[in-house]
Amino acid sequence: MDTVRSNVHPEQATETVIEQEVTDNLEDLLSVLPPKLISALGDAERQSTRGDLIEIVLDLGRQPEARFHGHEVYLSDDEVTRADLAYVAERIGEFGDDNRAGIERTLHRISAIRSRTRDIVGMTCRIGRAVYGTIGMLRDLVESGESILLLGRPGVGKTTMLRETARVLADDLRKRVIVVDTSNEIAGDGDIPHPSIGRARRMQVPTPSMQHAVMIEAVENHMPEVIVIDEIGTELEAAAARTIAERGVQLIGTAHGNTLENLMMNPTLSDLVGGIQSVTLSDEEAKRRGTQKSILERKAPPTFSVMVEIQERDRFALYRDVAESVDSILRGTEPDLEIRERRVDGTVESTRVRPQRTQDELEQRSSRRQRKGNNRGKTTGELDREAEAPGERRPREVESTNSAEAMFGPGRGTREKPIRVFAFGVNRSRLEQAINQLSVPASIVRDLRSADAVVTLKNYYRQRPKPLRDAESRGLPVFVLRSNTITQMANLLGSLFSETHAEGGVEPDRNGAEDEREIPEDQIAAAMFEAETAIHDVLRGASSVELRPQASRIRRLQHELAERYNVESRSLGTEPFRHVEVLRRGEFS
Repeated sequence: MDTVRSNVHPEQATETVIEQEVTDNLEDLLSVLPPKLISALGDAERQSTRGDLIEIVLDLGRQPEARFHGHEVYLSDDEVTRADLAYVAERIGEFGDDNRAGIERTLHRISAIRSRTRDIVGMTCRIGRAVYGTIGMLRDLVESGESILLLGRPGVGKTTMLRETARVLADDLRKRVIVVDTSNEIAGDGDIPHPSIGRARRMQVPTPSMQHAVMIEAVENHMPEVIVIDEIGTELEAAAARTIAERGVQLIGTAHGNTLENLMMNPTLSDLVGGIQSVTLSDEEAKRRGTQKSILERKAPPTFSVMVEIQERDRFALYRDVAESVDSILRGTEPDLEIRERRVDGTVESTRVRPQRTQDELEQRSSRRQRKGNNRGKTTGELDREAEAPGERRPREVESTNSAEAMFGPGRGTREKPIRVFAFGVNRSRLEQAINQLSVPASIVRDLRSADAVVTLKNYYRQRPKPLRDAESRGLPVFVLRSNTITQMANLLGSLFSETHAEGGVEPDRNGAEDEREIPEDQIAAAMFEAETAIHDVLRGASSVELRPQASRIRRLQHELAERYNVESRSLGTEPFRHVEVLRRGEFS
């Protein structure tokens, strides 16, 4: 393997040093504990560092225990009684369906263990802390606009990082951030969220089983730019996460699992990284690849484009391209990896680990990138692209700070060398699909210094972040998209290159009426959003949901979306009132 090491400043994206500051409100937790434990806990803290306290465990008939990083301390020789447990329960909030409660305006979490008769026989009092500056090592990723998935074992600091991420996005970047807060673990107990999430808004989840519904509600009702969610753990939540990401909303979340391989092998959550499917190859193709006839492949673009494994509190493993990393693992090779580790002096050591590949593997890798614009695992953005008239190559909703002539010269489109594009806040997988669909000589780079042009979204360009300022200071053209869809990206690429390069577009719909090609993009998006909402209602238990009447082109897109979510759909009625009905599997006979 090739290893490249470099020392970078932990706050390189902001040009300022943010010292870590910890707020734990420990006194509020001590006030609900039995008085006999408070003095003993004070003695234990004096022997350790206050910040090392993780949790206090109270189990009926056992000695109370304080757990620190690396060791445990018994707080009393007396056993915990039912009166001690009742003393704590009376002074905290009510326990929910997940047996979790809290202390109002704090981040502490009290979890109950119950007997078969539902009596409380144990409690775990988890210390909640707001750590300001904890995302310094990942701030460049957070500011990029990419959807980020955090993995790590319990207690490693995932929720603390989510809390700080919400504050940075809301306060420093002035984005519309909504925290979907299950069990009030991110923003604390009570109706008023803890100050640690800054200006971010918080939506409480009444019961863990409704987390996916609140995620969809957040997108439907409050128009967020970013959604922060903790512990994506069910298939419905994974489906809701994909819906959010495909709507152009940045998603920051955590999931159960320690590594990317864990997530790939989890049938419930594998959709977060694109999902895995078995494919049977022909004899000729299997021989060409040098593999068995049945192989595993990624079946769709990942919900999260970036993944971070939190190995230790100050050591992260970064997968900057989840799609490419999953493909590498399925091929039996090591994925590209970046290790970031914070030193004692606050600097961050970045180590890039690149597996050595043969020339044949490099050629195959390049060929795969050129073939990624196929029809597997179509996203909503791809459906928007197919709804566009095939002859429309000129940008209708694309603005640019520099003209294409200024970028390529008078002979644009005839340039042999591929144009290197840096995507800031733009979905890279969609941009790559647009490039492959149009067969234009362009490639996506991750380093601004090696780029020929920058593509971003209007809301990012208005905020004037540092990467865009750097690009303009270097004289790079910056092209601004109105929305994060393949349609917009294809329009931009079509305007930059001559028509001779745009041979890979979608074939015209020869069965539809001529006027269907003129359907406004907003109408298509609204119809698809209605279909997604109906699909989630069916997945939550509804037997069927009828949609509003639509043109035949839109109905076809809605049928394809239903098939992708593995639910039934059928068209009912006669024109102009013909519409789609979404049903559970088996309801349509």
